[in-house]
Parts: sequence; C-alpha cells; structure tokens
Amino acid sequence: MAYIPTIGLEIHIEPKTKTKMFCGCANDPFKAKPNANVCPICLAHPGTLPTINKEAVEATIKLGLALNGKIADLSHFDRKSYFYPDLPKGYQISQYKSPLVEGGMLKDVRITRVHLEEDTGKLLHAKDKKSSNVDLNRAGVPLMELVTEPDIKNGKQAMEFAKELQLTLRYLRVSNADMEKGEMRVEANISISKDKKTLGTKVEIKNLNSFKIVGDAINDEIKRQEKLLGRGDKIVQETRGWDEKKQKTVSQRSKEEAHDYRYFPEPDLPELDLTDPNYIDTELLFRELPELPQAKRDRFKSEYGLNEKQADTLVAEPRAAEFYEQAVSECKTEDAKKCSSLIYNYLTSDLFGLLKEKNISFEDLKINPENFADLAALASKGELSSRMVKDILPKMAETGEDPRAIMDKEGIEQVSDEDAILKVIQKVIGENEQAVKDYKGGNENTLKFLIGQTMKELKGQGNPQRIQKILKKELS
Repeated sequence: MAYIPTIGLEIHIEPKTKTKMFCGCANDPFKAKPNANVCPICLAHPGTLPTINKEAVEATIKLGLALNGKIADLSHFDRKSYFYPDLPKGYQISQYKSPLVEGGMLKDVRITRVHLEEDTGKLLHAKDKKSSNVDLNRAGVPLMELVTEPDIKNGKQAMEFAKELQLTLRYLRVSNADMEKGEMRVEANISISKDKKTLGTKVEIKNLNSFKIVGDAINDEIKRQEKLLGRGDKIVQETRGWDEKKQKTVSQRSKEEAHDYRYFPEPDLPELDLTDPNYIDTELLFRELPELPQAKRDRFKSEYGLNEKQADTLVAEPRAAEFYEQAVSECKTEDAKKCSSLIYNYLTSDLFGLLKEKNISFEDLKINPENFADLAALASKGELSSRMVKDILPKMAETGEDPRAIMDKEGIEQVSDEDAILKVIQKVIGENEQAVKDYKGGNENTLKFLIGQTMKELKGQGNPQRIQKILKKELS
C-alpha cells in the first residue's frame, strides 16, 4: 500500500553576533579552552538578570523580511522548562506565543514562524563512556529557530530547502550557517498516512548536520514507518537520531509535548515593541536587504545569458558571484559575450580548482577581478591559448600581478605567425605518418592528437585555431 509522507522541519541557526543572547560574553562557542566564555548570567548564578541582544533580534527580523514573513508588533520571551546537564538554568529562555516572525515562504515551503532563543552548553563524553564533562562556552549563544509547515514530501525536497535557507542566511550575512560546526542544525518531523485527510503519528529526527544526512535520514524514516504499518504495528511518537554507520534512524527518547515544558512569560525580560523605530527600524532593515539568491539567479540568466546550472553554480558561492560580476564589468574587448563566457569558464574550472588546491577562499585570493578580466580578454582576442591561461593563472595567484606583466617577465607570447606554425606542422606530419594515415582514412580523433603534438613543439604557445586551420589544409 502507498503511504503519503508529511514532513516539517525545525532548523536552528546561530546568528553572527559579537556577544551571547542575554549577557556580554563573547559568542565564540568553539574557543579551545572549555568554559572560558562564561559569566554569572550564562552560568545562571542567583540574582543575575539577562538583557536582550539587539543584534540577534535584528538578524531574526532580517531573515523574516527575506522570507516575506510578518514581523510582530509586540513580542516577548518565555521560559521553557526542562532539565539537562548542559542547561545551567534548568530552563531555556525561548519564545512560544509571541515569535518575532510569523509566516513566509521559501522554495514553495510555507514558514510557520521564526523565533529567537538561547543555545545550551555541550557535553564532552569520555572515551570509556563512564563520565562526561560540560563545556558551557555555547550556553547562552543566540539561536534562531525556523519552523516550516508540513509541506515537504521527501528527503530531496528537504535537502533543497535547507540548502536554499543556508544560502539565504549567507547572503543576508546574519549567519555562516556551517552545518559541520553546528551553526545550522536540522530536525525533521515525519509522519505517514494512507490519505491526505488524516495525519499519522509524528516522529522527530534530531540534529541532522549535513544536507546528505537530512535526505538520507528522512528517506530511511519513511521506509521504517511504511514497514511498521505494513505489518500492522503502530508508530510510536518519539525522538530519533541518525546512526551514520548503520545508515538508519535510531530511537533516543519519547517525544515531549508543549505542555511538558510548562511555558510561561520570562519575568526578567521586557516585552519588545517592534513598532518603535528607536529600538528596531524595520523599514531600514528592509531597505538594506541584499539581492537574494533566487533574484540573483534570475538576473544572471537574463543579464549575462547564463543557463540555470551556470547561474546556480555562481550564486551558490556569494563571493564567486560578486567576483564574476566585477570581472565582467571590467572586460574590455569587442566581443563582450565571448569574454564573459570565458570569465565564467575560467572562474568555475581553473580558479575554483586553484582555490581548492591552495585551500584558500576568495578573501585570501591575490587575483583581483580586473586582472582576471584582462586574462579572459587576452584569451578572447587570441593572444593567449587555454593552455597558456592555465600556466599564467597560478603565477597571478602567487604574485597578484596582471597577466601582461607576467607575459613580459616570462617571455610568454602566443605564436600566430602562419609561416612559423607551418614549419612545425610539417615536422609533426613527417614524424607521425600513422596518425596522418588514420586521419586520411576517416579517423577525425587523430586531428586532436596532431594539434597536441604541434602545441607541444611550440611549448604551448601556438594559436590553436590557426594550427587546426593549417593542419587541415596540409592534410587535405
């Protein structure tokens, strides 16, 4: 029997703030020394009072605006009571009835709410599993929690949503949303039923920390529930985790309901009046929103003639998209379309490869967009071959010099003189009689071999278009 999956996501995001959510401690949960970024407030000492981090509130509102959500007029924090060893207060300051953001949409998935809360500490388990230590550097770090409506139907759709959310956060510059570092953590609520009118028993999968795991865990849980119902068993409402080695979801504990947390308004924090521009200027935040990923994809396709895949490749890396646009604007050549095409090709193949090889980011790159555009223009005008570009690019990355300076220094110049090329071609033809025979016999692939041999003789500095033209003439 076919079952209909119903999936909603809860995603926790650490905003990039200087300090924690309710105290002045540094927002640096990865500090090497445990329990270094702590104070009486985040350690929950008696008599201490929290204060609201305005920067975190603004980050949450920016995300809400980007998602076309409704920003609350009034909002307040609540106490969410539960015990866990890494929760110093014995409760978490969160939001329940009055979130900062309600509604919105991303990738055709409706957003229920985005609220703000504080993170817990972290347990460090001993290898013998007989003891655990508590590191409270993360305790009190701000967390945005985004909750979706149950609009998602499978693991692939959940992955695509999470990727787009991560990209949106990075374009907004409110969070790095690095899943490996726990800056973005996905939880999935999954149920299956026989028809759309009834919902099955909900199971939550916690702490999914990569896009692949999000997809794999959801798909496995759907199969698990289908198997149980297929043999007449009941689904138990519970919290499960993901076992990477077994590639299966595993039971962790029974699932709490909202009333188990005994929510009530946080008495030590004031209500937030978000209509007061002296506190939060929502109109200003809206005007300052950057161009968001989907809008940029659409513009790149219409303005630069990129296809869907090309636009997506650039937009997936905000600095790459910025670098591309700056380089295209600097491309000084008659054939602008060809130049911009070469910029895309060299950027997404050679330059991406160089960054990966050297393990550096665009921020560390010595090549500026203007010099990169000059390199593409030289190739566009036939003054450089692709092979020569590949040789010059690492030198540009090492020195930061423009390509002309490197060409002059290294004595690099493309050979375009037809008489010089002809002499080399005649030599190559004489030394490769079998390849010539194969070509004349109809094997077109041997032409590439002969062009390669000619380029080798010319030390990579021959004009490939002229080489091919002269070779064909000599072989006819």
